[in-house]
Amino acid sequence: MSSISQGGERRKTPKPFYTSFGFQVLVALVLGLVLGLIARQMGPGADGPNWLVQTLSTIGSSFVSLLRTIVPVLIFTAIVASIANLRELNNAARLVWQTLLWFAITALIAVLIGIALGLIIQPGVNTAVTEAAARAPARTGSWLDFLTGLIPSNILGLQASTSLNDSGASTSLNFNVLQILVISIAVGIAALKVGDAAKPFLEFNRAFLKVIHKLLWWIIRLTPIATVGLLGNAVAVYGWETLAQLSWYAAAIYIGLAIVLLVVYPTLLTVHGLNPIRYFQGAWPAIQFAFVSRSSIGTLPITERVTEKNLGVPREYASFAVPLGATTKMDGCASIYPAISAIFVAQFFGINLGLQEYLLIVFVAVIGSAATAGLTGATVMLTLTLSTLGLPLEGVGLLLAIDPILDMGRTAVNVAGQALVPTIVAKRQGILDQSVYDKDHEIDALDTGPTPAPVPAE
Repeated sequence: MSSISQGGERRKTPKPFYTSFGFQVLVALVLGLVLGLIARQMGPGADGPNWLVQTLSTIGSSFVSLLRTIVPVLIFTAIVASIANLRELNNAARLVWQTLLWFAITALIAVLIGIALGLIIQPGVNTAVTEAAARAPARTGSWLDFLTGLIPSNILGLQASTSLNDSGASTSLNFNVLQILVISIAVGIAALKVGDAAKPFLEFNRAFLKVIHKLLWWIIRLTPIATVGLLGNAVAVYGWETLAQLSWYAAAIYIGLAIVLLVVYPTLLTVHGLNPIRYFQGAWPAIQFAFVSRSSIGTLPITERVTEKNLGVPREYASFAVPLGATTKMDGCASIYPAISAIFVAQFFGINLGLQEYLLIVFVAVIGSAATAGLTGATVMLTLTLSTLGLPLEGVGLLLAIDPILDMGRTAVNVAGQALVPTIVAKRQGILDQSVYDKDHEIDALDTGPTPAPVPAE
């Protein structure tokens, strides 16, 4: 509903609080926690997990599957459109380099905080987990895999994997996000080089991107329901016992994430003359959805929207920096998490790390963050760090039990950084709309409709 003032301007009538996306997600978090505890108390069924665990798992996995389905097309269309939009900026090259520089600066700060917390809290010493839980992960990362992974094996970025189970061998197809990113950048640059002949293609891509955004908004509307399944299943499967065994490790991760989110980011904003409270007001819809979905790429449309509409970053720049950040900018997954985890593994197995190893952790975090490109999780980045340091990959098995709980906070920090860097760069380059940034925004994450035109006074 909306009302018309005497001056002829249309003002939105405040919506009931229970229709708010944030309120619905909050209720879903509480409900998911309660159902997860009930499911855990019910115990296993005769043939495996009980019906409630299966229901929660199905709800959560179905939501993630929907996100995975749309992500490859979203990345391609968003990156191609963002490169095309750079034509409209006079200082495009400078903006690109400034963006990459601030990606590296914030990653460096985050990884140093992770190393400091690992040395102070010593999570690998103060743990109740036993070595029996150690096992190598199914997916591992190495520098060779990372470098060869940059070379697309086909135009779709498809990769086939075969696994053995009780019914025999099964083959599945997966999208390599890093390869899709490379393909998208190459196609976008080629389209610019072609010139006028590529205009129909770029117009089609732009229209297709709008269609993909609409489809993704429909998926996002399912978030409250998905939250019940994702959180409920995590609580039912992992419980508080496992979390208690790794309590110091989990505490170190979340303390590091909190320092980056609530201290480092506000400090950087203040130094650049920006009000941190306004930033969190504007970016909150994206941070909130990232926490629930555990997907930086799935949150991409919301992040791009709030960066432009709430934080005042020009559309032409935001549409480039945010998609790039969603695939390569990971202060939570690629800096805090692997730093503390590597120190945990070294302490657990009694391996001493020297200055050279700590410098390698910094190098991997700042340079290798693109290895985390994907929908959820940071196992590849962790194994890349461990293999670079020569630490036992079996240590990953010690940490995977509570990974979904940690991944929620990691992804929220990732997305916060993906909105922060374009804001800072836009401010430094004098293209930030300060009046938009300073407004008291209350744009709902699901409010995607256009602003209604003013109605003339009678």
